[in-house]
Amino acid sequence: MSYDAAARRDTPLAKKLIAQIRARGPLVLKDYMTACLQDPEHGYYRTREAIGGAGDFVTAPEISQIFGELIGLWSAIAWQQIGSPHRVNLIELGPGRGTLMQDALRAARLVPAFAAALEVHLVESSETLRAIQARTLADAGKRPEWHAALSNVPSGPAIILVNEFLDALAVDQLVRGPNGWRLRAVTVDAQGHLQFDDDTLPASEVPAYAAAAAPGTVVTLPDYAELAAALGCLGRDHPLAALFIDYGHAASAAGDTLQAVRAHYYEHPLTSPGEADLTAHVDFEDFRTRVLAQQGLAADGPKTQGEFLGALGIVERGSRLMALNPAKAGEIEAGVARLLSPQGMGTRFKVLGVRGAGQPPLPGLEQR
Repeated sequence: MSYDAAARRDTPLAKKLIAQIRARGPLVLKDYMTACLQDPEHGYYRTREAIGGAGDFVTAPEISQIFGELIGLWSAIAWQQIGSPHRVNLIELGPGRGTLMQDALRAARLVPAFAAALEVHLVESSETLRAIQARTLADAGKRPEWHAALSNVPSGPAIILVNEFLDALAVDQLVRGPNGWRLRAVTVDAQGHLQFDDDTLPASEVPAYAAAAAPGTVVTLPDYAELAAALGCLGRDHPLAALFIDYGHAASAAGDTLQAVRAHYYEHPLTSPGEADLTAHVDFEDFRTRVLAQQGLAADGPKTQGEFLGALGIVERGSRLMALNPAKAGEIEAGVARLLSPQGMGTRFKVLGVRGAGQPPLPGLEQR
């Protein structure tokens, strides 16, 4: 997306970053993205309610309650597959407004032994969102514990739910220019505005799939190492079942997938630092490779969201819900259609399962 100077906004974080760059030099893209999302004073996720019609984007749990209910029933089956432990940590990374967990816990009551075994843990850095999650889950029957990182969750058998979290992990970008590959950075131009600099910092390593790419090629490199290591630690001594749902590509490929969204519209990533959501498409092949590098872990998928939800019975569940709520039948049908759309979320979103190597394939992700 082109950088429209007229649309540029001098946000508090923009002023802070400009001063920092002038004092210390260019910011690599990963550090810029981390500041935009997590700066203690002005970071996007630290200061605002991002999700919903009044926010900047809408996620699957907000589109249809069936999404979270199916994930709750998926969790019950996964619990049975890991031996039905009498205590199990149900963990969600980036729980948003708490809607997915609310719907999942409601569905979990259909399996009373599973519901009784649950201890709920939410990994959330935003105090604003923690307060919203607490209100959403006030009547859910389980009092959650909050953590700043997955590595802070107590050890034990675990089921981990992760919807639209990987896309918000900070990325680096490599750009193939006239002087070879360079690491994309953020600098300040002569007029005192933020700009991308693609020809200052040399790249130390280029993925094999992009080594022969043409000039002008951009490679987006998410950093999944810390998350994969945390999964490895949790799964080392206890059963583990994790579900990752996000938009992205199944195979690693070159491309500039960094994007910014504000008030449900796309804009250039430098336009509104700290006041727009910055994300990048998930590289499921790279994430899967890093997971499999952890001793004792296995992975299932990725499959498309449409395939996964179809295997869990979303159409049948939608039909039953429509019969019980005829006044909302159109709304229910539209929500299911949006989640399954072959031109949209049904194929753009992928699902990857992570489990212990000795456990059976996870529900909905079995090889056929």
